[in-house]
Amino acid sequence: MAKLTKKQKAVEGKIDPNNHYGVAEAIGLVKSLATSKFDETVEVAINLGVDPRHADQMVRGVVNLPKGTGKDVRVAVFAKGDKAEEAKKAGAETVGAEDLMEAMQGGDTNYDRVIATPDMMGIVGRLGKVLGPKGLMPNPKLGTVTPNVGEAVKAAKSGQVEFRVEKAGIIHAGIGKASFPEADLKANFDAFVDAIVKAKPTGAKGKYVKKVALSSTMGPGVRLDLEEIAGA
Repeated sequence: MAKLTKKQKAVEGKIDPNNHYGVAEAIGLVKSLATSKFDETVEVAINLGVDPRHADQMVRGVVNLPKGTGKDVRVAVFAKGDKAEEAKKAGAETVGAEDLMEAMQGGDTNYDRVIATPDMMGIVGRLGKVLGPKGLMPNPKLGTVTPNVGEAVKAAKSGQVEFRVEKAGIIHAGIGKASFPEADLKANFDAFVDAIVKAKPTGAKGKYVKKVALSSTMGPGVRLDLEEIAGA
């Protein structure tokens, strides 16, 4: 077994693996353990009592984090004419139609969000195998197929986060940066968890929120006390 470094020992000593921490205390711990040279992302992992293989147990949606994500979000938009201009003015990195489809088929998919006007879905539909596995396929339910592309671009860049439960019933998301004030991370955490609770599917049986943990990009997980989490 590899020996722990001094830094790892110091980290291990701060967290009791058998303890469940209050939200505010957990956020403070995660911030104190984010000691990398870069500004680490603070991430939340939620284990849900669902089986996403069943359609009536899928958990998916979007949430606006009130304090933003601290991340530079790259947005591509499928639109033409006035809508294309609207998307450019709102700050989209790339705007196009057939040309953008061809670029993505060629591997240009370095985006965090892909948005399309409804009339572009005939083109976008050909990118299912390219965008689907990356979770980038535009979807009306998530607000990424919309005539209001300007608003959608601004929302994506100002702190809107998509979430989708994975096969094992876990949802992961970044809720800010370690440099954020604790109060801002708490506000974002509360908004995210509230969205997950409200997205409880009809087919969910038994306990819905089973475990919640916070961590930074390079730091260990800190388990949270579910009694502090509304709706858990």
